[in-house]
Amino acid sequence: MSKERKKLILALALIFAVNLFLIALLQSASADLYKRGASGDTVREIQTRLKNWGYYFGSVDGIYGSRTEEAVRYFQRKNGLSPDGQVGNLTLAALGLPVTGSGGGSSGELNLLARLISAEARGEPYMGQVAVGAVVLNRVRHPSFPNSVSAVIYQPGAFSCLDDGQFDQPVAESAYRAAQDALGGYDPSYGAIYYFNPATATSKWIWSRPLIVQIGNHRFCA
Repeated sequence: MSKERKKLILALALIFAVNLFLIALLQSASADLYKRGASGDTVREIQTRLKNWGYYFGSVDGIYGSRTEEAVRYFQRKNGLSPDGQVGNLTLAALGLPVTGSGGGSSGELNLLARLISAEARGEPYMGQVAVGAVVLNRVRHPSFPNSVSAVIYQPGAFSCLDDGQFDQPVAESAYRAAQDALGGYDPSYGAIYYFNPATATSKWIWSRPLIVQIGNHRFCA
């Protein structure tokens, strides 16, 4: 075998080994879990959100201890996730946090908003689905509501779908597109911060809100 051929084989073997290493590295990164013993800024953010929503009552110290683990289990049980006490991609998305390997902080928001849209407006006209997403984003910007998508969605009593099981149903494909359009600035609700279905509404107060527009079965109000 010539020296040139040996060098070529060695070079190809080296490239193959490097590629295997990179693939293993990427797979290990995508499988990261936050669990007992972990620490850092992401753990602190997990604790902060759980504490704000009434799941966690310990110190926000960035250390994933037994109290954080139990709070995560509680959150997972209430939101249809496997209650293993570990924060992987599904739980990160439910918390509105960027998932590992998503390449940006918007992936968690997109998934969470799409799930809310699907649960609240499945079967509504597409414009009505976008409008539901826009209401969430309008609340984020409004001083009377929490200032993040996840906090608005999980605000106690804000959306009935979190209590009746609809939030845990499979997400309609159109809801992802609607969430993307809403996050992109499309607002068919014209700034509404409330909506309701007059055929099913039980609150007398909601009827007092000024009507902006009706889309499908939903009235969008100021």
